[in-house]
Amino acid sequence: MTITVNSRTTATAPSPAMVRAVGVRKSFGSNEVLQGIDLTVEQGEVVCLIGPSGSGKSTFLRCINHLERTDGGQLWVAGAPVGYELRGTRLHELKDRDVCRQRTGVGMVFQHFNLFPHMTVLENLMEAPVRALRQPKARVRERALGLLEKVGLAEKASAYPRSLSGGQQQRVAIARALCMEPRLMLFDEPTSALDPELVGDVLAVMRDLAASGMTMVVVTHEIGFARDVADRVAFFDGGRIVEIGPPAQVLGNPEHPRTREFLAAVR
Repeated sequence: MTITVNSRTTATAPSPAMVRAVGVRKSFGSNEVLQGIDLTVEQGEVVCLIGPSGSGKSTFLRCINHLERTDGGQLWVAGAPVGYELRGTRLHELKDRDVCRQRTGVGMVFQHFNLFPHMTVLENLMEAPVRALRQPKARVRERALGLLEKVGLAEKASAYPRSLSGGQQQRVAIARALCMEPRLMLFDEPTSALDPELVGDVLAVMRDLAASGMTMVVVTHEIGFARDVADRVAFFDGGRIVEIGPPAQVLGNPEHPRTREFLAAVR
């Protein structure tokens, strides 16, 4: 399966980093989940976030899409402040409708598939481009059918989510996100809710997507996937990035004792 990404993703002209986080902080009550995250993700780069549960990986991913508001620091996607607009020298929070418009350039795939149960697979893919982007139905339908073919589910276009396996539903969720023609894809442990025998098909779609040049930030416990696909791996612990670098370094020869301890446990 080979997925061709839209031209905005594959452009080679000089441009800002796709994601830039500087000192990002986030608390829930007295629990400071993110304690100053610094991370830059370049266009076309795949960055995998690994670490123990509760270390802040998923919260940081949700901050990138402004599903969680940050409490400190700065966070930019494609050169624009996430959830805000710059007026002079001050940031002003966007209204909900403008945040939704900003999110259209970012696809997100969650642990659970979040498909609309009352819609067919094809309708699930078409809903957001038609309603949110107001694109012509015929054009969206053609794109959606093409994406279903590329994730190996062309024959399921008229099926309802309840008739699909978990792995098939997750591939539909990926195709649905891609139907919005995003510049950036975020994956929050997309295989953690799947039976082991279903994981491979989802990872194969993600591998092809990475190979096509899509910028991806992936929270995952699939160490083999991170080793094979990531340009860089960031190890989170206690709300901080403890170690970051190429997979051969972080996964093969980690410098930090906490990284070594974690990898020994998951292996």
